[in-house]
Amino acid sequence: MSENQHILSIDQGTTSSRAIIFDVKGNNIATSQQEFPQIFPEDGWVEHDPEAIWSSTLEVSREALKAAQAKGANIVTIGITNQRETTVIWDRSTGLPIYNAIVWQDRRTAELCSKLKEQNQEDKVTAKTGLLLDPYFSATKVAWILDNVDGAREKAERGELAFGTIDSFLLWRLTDGQVHATDATNASRTMLYNIHDLQWDNDLLELFNIPASLLPEVKDSAADFGTTSADIFGAPIPIQGIAGDQQAASFGQTCYDAGDIKSTYGTGCFVLLNTGEKPLASKNRLLTTIGYRINGKTSYALEGAIFVSGAAVQWLRDGLKIIKSASETEAMARNLPDNKGVYLVPAFTGLGAPFWDPHARGSIYGLTRDSGPEEIVRATLEAVCYQTRDLFEAMVDDGIEPKALKVDGGMVANNWVMQFLSDTLNLEVDRPAVAETTALGAAYLAGLQHGIYKSLDDIKENWKLDRSFTPVMDEATRKQNLAGWDLAIKRTQYQ
Repeated sequence: MSENQHILSIDQGTTSSRAIIFDVKGNNIATSQQEFPQIFPEDGWVEHDPEAIWSSTLEVSREALKAAQAKGANIVTIGITNQRETTVIWDRSTGLPIYNAIVWQDRRTAELCSKLKEQNQEDKVTAKTGLLLDPYFSATKVAWILDNVDGAREKAERGELAFGTIDSFLLWRLTDGQVHATDATNASRTMLYNIHDLQWDNDLLELFNIPASLLPEVKDSAADFGTTSADIFGAPIPIQGIAGDQQAASFGQTCYDAGDIKSTYGTGCFVLLNTGEKPLASKNRLLTTIGYRINGKTSYALEGAIFVSGAAVQWLRDGLKIIKSASETEAMARNLPDNKGVYLVPAFTGLGAPFWDPHARGSIYGLTRDSGPEEIVRATLEAVCYQTRDLFEAMVDDGIEPKALKVDGGMVANNWVMQFLSDTLNLEVDRPAVAETTALGAAYLAGLQHGIYKSLDDIKENWKLDRSFTPVMDEATRKQNLAGWDLAIKRTQYQ
């Protein structure tokens, strides 16, 4: 492999757009990041302006390319990873969105999901997609836009509109409207894709009343997705890897064998367990999903999704204003000998796995006159670990015994959280040298398709450990902590 081959990874996340240039060894050569506005029109609604997503993506990509090229880097391919389930519908002739992007956290379709559950549709949906009937996924968001934007349904019936998750929207823009496609991982999160037949499902399209003409072509995660229009980056560059953010993180963590498990701590927290060539059905409302598809071969995963982890720290900063930056939280938590009985359940947009309660809302328990910012900060950090434990309990009950956990995402830089996570799970927690494994996974997929890497084993050689955390907490303390959390969750659930 030539050493001067570099990959542009576009990581379009929920709160920011980021571009990272990686070399063949997986080292970060240049990076650029930009936050963009979150839009909350009503209680439980979350939107993004697709144009803000596009302009921020374009800007950070150009900045990272410029910085890397100044160092003599030769960028040969592009990988894209994206916030999943977030839904955009645009006009095929103008390329302009007909409504804001409805974000994965959005709960506006809770009533529709409840109605379909009452009609006993959930088992059918789960059997085909591995997903549950929840507002989280794209299908009900698409239906909502078609039903609530003037003229949208008529235009869709005439084939004038295109639906896409964020990867599809960026791909359309990067190729100047030449390509309308997605990859199997993103398709598997729409609630419209049959993960066993590996195609869009007509029964589901009928159930959600969505015309097939809206849908993108589904490709492997490492594939030739098209080439950027020459005017975008000064020269055309092939786009050769796409995966939804959690699958990309799992790929970047080199979780290629059945039993490999990773947890990403970003806006939300997502645990993904590789189950190999067989989709595993959970008894505990975990999701069955596509981990990646390469050379037409599908690798499946079991997933637990927590809607709020890093977003709760953002709320401490922007909402409560009790911290100026996330980095302050480590010292604040460390200052306390224990949590003083304070628990925060960050159900700001409902509870995800294994509870799936879209109506639950955030709550704090155990407050006294003695409680202050430090207690609330610590409770917020602890909640991330407790929620992970809930997912692990569900996996254990499904017959899976995780041996160690690979972690990544912005929050893993916090050593206190990582130690508390290890103590709470009673498990070894391994942090890699490169924490931004989501962007790295997209880069690896593109590099694989481009021929930079000959095999998955080639990529595995790049993974390096930064630090291992092992449990030190005594069992009595752990049990006491978890008993308090279990009670807080019970009280938070919508009755």
